[in-house]
Amino acid sequence: MVRSLVLEDIPATQQERLAYLELRVRFLGECGRPELLDRFSIQEAAATRDFASYRALAPDNLDFDSSLKRYLPSASFTPIFDISADRALSWLSQGFGDGISVRHKGHVLSEPVPFISKPDLDVVAILSRAIHQRKAVSIRYCSLSSGDSEREIIPFALANSGWRWHIRAFDRKRRQFRDFVLTRVISATLLNEVPVEDELADKDNQWNRIVELELIPHPDNVTVADAIKRDLAMEKDCAQVPIRAALAGYLLRLWNVDVSPDHRMRGHEYQLWLRNTPALYGVQNLALAPGYVLDTGKNEDVDL
Repeated sequence: MVRSLVLEDIPATQQERLAYLELRVRFLGECGRPELLDRFSIQEAAATRDFASYRALAPDNLDFDSSLKRYLPSASFTPIFDISADRALSWLSQGFGDGISVRHKGHVLSEPVPFISKPDLDVVAILSRAIHQRKAVSIRYCSLSSGDSEREIIPFALANSGWRWHIRAFDRKRRQFRDFVLTRVISATLLNEVPVEDELADKDNQWNRIVELELIPHPDNVTVADAIKRDLAMEKDCAQVPIRAALAGYLLRLWNVDVSPDHRMRGHEYQLWLRNTPALYGVQNLALAPGYVLDTGKNEDVDL
């Protein structure tokens, strides 16, 4: 009796390649031999064997598109590698962390603060495929302002605000570019529709505009100013921080930057002050920024 192939039968180096293959199929919606050749510097014969091994492990996971010469996820796709949301999102957004779980610990003791936002990876997979393939998505979304609703969006980027993950997308319901919190996406369905011209990322002014923030030690914390300058490697007593306008509110909140013109925020948590307040003119998610006086109607692109 011939025993069927199991993951433990496969060498660790090949497991890494199979995990990468699955990552691409699951989150980008396709994979072919060129990706394995490029990522791992292997020969075509080895890449062919990898696809054969993966199909032996999970016979119902892949469909082959002969016209594209690519493997696509089947309707019954079920991942065989266990991956955390943090690793999947790091791989999608920064390109590192390929493959299966890291086996080696660091050379010195270190303990990160837990990232408590845990998006549904099945939802992430649909949204990341939509970004990669430039397609629309139908979602059910739970918003603080409007509750549970149906939306059609065209996502084009992931963004990490420091405490949770967002998707940047064009919202067909409100006809504007908005941020959607990944954990609030209840379900997602990939549509075959492609975006029209005014739904594309290059039309998102908030995403494409770069704001130059000038951060200095908070004037009311002068006794610790030298330490704060060292934290941000300030030159000439100021840190110049370029950031997309669409992300400015998140950074200002994460770093507790007082943006009030008269630096009126009090407390040890406010160690930084924004020196060039006029740079925020037209930034739409400033409801997040400490000390900002909400200008009604200017902050509709963020779900607080």
